[in-house]
Amino acid sequence: MIGNLTRPFNLLRKSHNLNATSKCAISSLIRDKALINGEWVTSADTFNVTNPANGNLISTVPDLGREDTEKAIDAAYEAFQTWKWTTAKERSNLLRKWFDLCVHHQEDLAKILTVEQGKSLAESRGEIAYGSGFLEWYSEEARRMNGETVPSPSNTKQMIFIREPVGVAAVITPWNFPNAMITRKLGAALACGCTTVVKPASETPLSALAAAALAEEAGIPKGVINVVTTKKGRSGVGDALCHSPKVAAMSFTGSTGVGKMLYKECAGTVKKLSLELGGNAPFIVFDSADVDLAVAGCMASKFRNSGQTCISTNRILVQDGIYDKFVDALKKSVETTLVLGDGMGAGVNQGPLVNKSQFDIVSTMVEEAISKGANVVTGGSKHEMGDLFYKPTILTDVTADMECVYDEIFGPIAAIQRFTTEEEALTIANDCRVGLAGYFYSNDVRQCWRVAKKLEVGMVGINEGLISAPEAAFGGVKESGLGREGSRHGMDEYSDLKYLCFGNL
Repeated sequence: MIGNLTRPFNLLRKSHNLNATSKCAISSLIRDKALINGEWVTSADTFNVTNPANGNLISTVPDLGREDTEKAIDAAYEAFQTWKWTTAKERSNLLRKWFDLCVHHQEDLAKILTVEQGKSLAESRGEIAYGSGFLEWYSEEARRMNGETVPSPSNTKQMIFIREPVGVAAVITPWNFPNAMITRKLGAALACGCTTVVKPASETPLSALAAAALAEEAGIPKGVINVVTTKKGRSGVGDALCHSPKVAAMSFTGSTGVGKMLYKECAGTVKKLSLELGGNAPFIVFDSADVDLAVAGCMASKFRNSGQTCISTNRILVQDGIYDKFVDALKKSVETTLVLGDGMGAGVNQGPLVNKSQFDIVSTMVEEAISKGANVVTGGSKHEMGDLFYKPTILTDVTADMECVYDEIFGPIAAIQRFTTEEEALTIANDCRVGLAGYFYSNDVRQCWRVAKKLEVGMVGINEGLISAPEAAFGGVKESGLGREGSRHGMDEYSDLKYLCFGNL
């Protein structure tokens, strides 16, 4: 699993002929100020950013409010008046410079990510490579924001569609991928000609600030990227972003509950919305599957970032014929390949959960499942490594009335159910109000097509557990959100189609 996660980093490093360790120390990119209109600003109110592995203080950052957010919106709105007129080539070149700087500083960015979020350094390197890839991708897509010409019903008219940037985009990002979610959104927004106001998660603001510092160094003009740091629960910031008529679009990655609230709050100004919300991914293993391949895919999709991933495997469904074999193989892999510890430690590939709240949710889910009859194959309790470390856990005999089945786990818990027929597996998999990702393993090509088309999700991994890439259209159906990120379709969320009709020709 870890080999798969670090491979993109290794390829990226090789292609740019960089050393494994950046010349800069980790502190060189840590910023303790927010960024508004090209100025690094502070505040009388601050909050602490701590390392979830040991509780150590990393930095303090400003706890900004409504007034600061409105200043950031005004700055972005003013910058948009000139940024929107830059050529696609100019924007492309600036995004490429930003990408090059992220590659050069990839080790620093990875270390910042690990100490504030908790994931292993190897996995953080993988995220930085992945995140930088969006800047590279959109530096190229910027020059392909093409329009259309349409055959007119009249010989005296010419019909043309062109794409234009929507304006200021509010960007709200989560703590589980604090670098990649920034670059995935900003890469597309800036490529289209939009300006941005970013509100990173309070647990992980340092990655956003470090990325913004490199964007500034790349020459991206002041006001194009503004970063507003704020403590969780701080009132005013979200309201300003939702209600300001100067904000034309909002992109949010996070829980379905918060996404619904933002959807409602943005209605007053009819903003363009991109919502990447919660998932509850089924992982189906059919009798014809290669069990070793399925176990490897499950390990990659379930235990990446200690299970704190929106497309993480949640409900593992295994057919009768290979059920015991799969459970035994998964148990062996969990117990022999997963190494818990501080993410900076050598060989570590499982870090802590991000905070006490997340730990309590995971712990309570396991306790509730056990009380209802689930069997603990391995794990099932807190790890002695520290207060936020939970043992990688396998539960069997789980049922539909257990929280770990009907709700998103967001932790290192593999909950396994048995099924008999393909129809039964699809019924269980689709009995869910969210539909972000789904996975299944089968060597029957006809079954592959049937199941892939019938799964009610936005993304399907077929004999594959790692599906994310800058080239991929990332997003879900049902209550998993609106729109797509990544791919050429990611630019649709930050552009409007304008129809030009030339008449009397």
